[in-house]
Amino acid sequence: MTHINAIGADAKGKQEIETDLLKNAKVIVDDIEQASHSGEINVPLSQGVIKIEDIYGTLGEVVANIKKGRERDNEITIFDSTGLAIEDLICAKLVYKKARERKLPTLKLH
Repeated sequence: MTHINAIGADAKGKQEIETDLLKNAKVIVDDIEQASHSGEINVPLSQGVIKIEDIYGTLGEVVANIKKGRERDNEITIFDSTGLAIEDLICAKLVYKKARERKLPTLKLH
């Protein structure tokens, strides 16, 4: 069982994962448009080695059960995360909620 969270390729022309690995994995992105310009998939896409249709889907589709995540033990899955503001907001809300539940001090902004 192999899973990779790829977060290093953050600009056009950057790539950290070998193209062959991307071609042989189930690749999930947070946003296809954004990832195609600045994510792990941007270089192989620009070289024509892979196509948008080769990307399995988005994290939202997997979370919403529109598409399945891992389907086989021997499957290689890659999450190409370029970061979305909505993901940050959801995490911040969860941290704030947990802090309030535990009665931890919070910062007041004026």
